[in-house]
Amino acid sequence: MTSSETPLVRVLEADGSFAPSAAAERYLPLIDALTDADLEQFYRDMVVIRSIDTQATNLQRQGQLALWPPSRGQEAAQVGSARAARSQDTIFPSYREHAVTRIRGVDPVDIIKLMRGVSHGGWDPTDPKNGNTRLYTLVLGSQTLHATGYAMGLSFDGRSGTGDPERDEAVVVYYGDGASSQGDVHEAMVFAASYQAPTVFFLQNNHWAISVPVATQSRVPLVERSAGYGIPSVRVDGNDVLASYAVSRVALDEARSGQGPRAIEAVTYRLGAHTTSDDPTKYRGSDEEQEWAQRDPIPRMRAYLEGRGAAASFFADVEAEAADAAEDLRVRTLELQPPTAETMFTHVYSEPHPLMDQQREWLQRYEASFEGGQA
Repeated sequence: MTSSETPLVRVLEADGSFAPSAAAERYLPLIDALTDADLEQFYRDMVVIRSIDTQATNLQRQGQLALWPPSRGQEAAQVGSARAARSQDTIFPSYREHAVTRIRGVDPVDIIKLMRGVSHGGWDPTDPKNGNTRLYTLVLGSQTLHATGYAMGLSFDGRSGTGDPERDEAVVVYYGDGASSQGDVHEAMVFAASYQAPTVFFLQNNHWAISVPVATQSRVPLVERSAGYGIPSVRVDGNDVLASYAVSRVALDEARSGQGPRAIEAVTYRLGAHTTSDDPTKYRGSDEEQEWAQRDPIPRMRAYLEGRGAAASFFADVEAEAADAAEDLRVRTLELQPPTAETMFTHVYSEPHPLMDQQREWLQRYEASFEGGQA
């Protein structure tokens, strides 16, 4: 089946007009149930995180970070899916899910800490304020195994499929088109399907695995890979935040209720570089970038809201919030301090370990041997 023949769930056209595709019909009741406040929140989320993302990119260019993976262009896929999850669900991100983590409660500066090299993880995934959000991983696809294992545990512990939607839990794991070619992803799908684990595989197909186009990675639409394992799979317009929300909401509800894993391919585009160490002009043309820029999820949603009568003051307020969030990120990034030597001995083992005590004492003796007591 070719990409053009694969049903695509889309609610909004690129110009913001409400024109649901045939595949979107089953999801329309969920769209209709959204309030004006819900719709405006989607837009606010996308605009604010893009401002934060742009600021972080600038900080890296100025030498304040070692690396930054931009999420520009993928905001709708992330915001829609994150807003569809329930508070009890667990999130396993990759390394570009800045919108998802922020919505779940993670402080963006905690991501900065990781990319700046002053933290091994960034945040405590067990702290309730972080919304059951696991740590970023730069190892492609490994998080799908972690997510499936965790979801299997939910099933074994009777924390899903009980019939109580307020208590049942599910897992959503994010990965990209490049990671979809990793063996870990396919092994995760084997186990998720075999054990009917409440896992939602959320693939953000941004068309480029660094410098390799998706056409080279797969001869069929990526959604067919998960379908091949017997996992019900949906292809959605990843630049349509309404479609992303509705598809994710259904998939999570089904997984949570004990119906087994689900998979989503969100067709989107990475408008920026893969990371700040990458130069996309070396492998893709400006014509392609300009074409996808016309499908930018933020202007699309703004046009839709304007058509519904959203006030100019609302958009001004969002822009002000976005500017404030970016400036706050910059100020707090510049205030970050290097970690102390003591931190290298923490979290090496889950419990206190005599080897760490010995190494800590050795370092103290070594530093004391220098003039002034410091190496």
